[in-house]
Amino acid sequence: MNTSPADTELLRAERDGPILHLRLNRPLKRNAVNDGLILAIDRAFSALSADVRCVLLSGEGQHFCAGLDLSELSERGVYEGVLHSRMWHATLDKLQYAPVPVVAVLHGAVIGGGLEIAAAAHIRVAERSAYYGLPEGQRGIFVGGGGSMRLPRLMGVSRMGDMMLTGRVFDAEEGQQVGLSNYLVGEGEGLARGLALAQKICGNAPLSNFSVIQALPRIAEMAPSEGLFVESLVAAIAQGDPAAKDRIRAFLEGRAAKVAKQ
Repeated sequence: MNTSPADTELLRAERDGPILHLRLNRPLKRNAVNDGLILAIDRAFSALSADVRCVLLSGEGQHFCAGLDLSELSERGVYEGVLHSRMWHATLDKLQYAPVPVVAVLHGAVIGGGLEIAAAAHIRVAERSAYYGLPEGQRGIFVGGGGSMRLPRLMGVSRMGDMMLTGRVFDAEEGQQVGLSNYLVGEGEGLARGLALAQKICGNAPLSNFSVIQALPRIAEMAPSEGLFVESLVAAIAQGDPAAKDRIRAFLEGRAAKVAKQ
């Protein structure tokens, strides 16, 4: 892997072929997110090169991300707080609606804003050390990075409310059961599994990947009749792509593997 010179202090960027690996890099702060780090994430997703096919997101050190760096919060007024939250919204929208899929590898603390970042990814791989919390209720604050929209879609309003009201912490097994992760792996196995998934994703037709991450979440929010119409449009566009025609032809000619239990 080759290290990119951009944002190496707070966000390490490495390339592995078509995969861009971004690492939150404040290990001494458990990768707590300050303004510099959230802006570095924003810049990274604003400047994805055309040859990137998938992004792998992880945290340096013992934790994925322990949330918002509260040392920057205490002096903000209401107006500044609104602008700060909207800055997070803009950044995590760029992550969720990136032109390529994002695979997040979670270990250790996945807390508060860290869980909001993870929720914006398209696939989440959790190691057994991962644990999830939303301590905003105990801090006298509220989620501000889009968690109130994304997390209920993963785990439900009631579970999220429980975490915020009582300080309940989910371990990796519980997080897997309630939908906070897609894959649960052993300690130290997350990056390998995440990389393998990213490589598999890179093998898909780019337009198909784009359709899944851009159209699917929007269709899910539409009324059924509108959603089904948009589905028809996206399906027609995808199947008309030359890459799709080549893959269908390969399947019909016996040159592509059939779906099998893994």
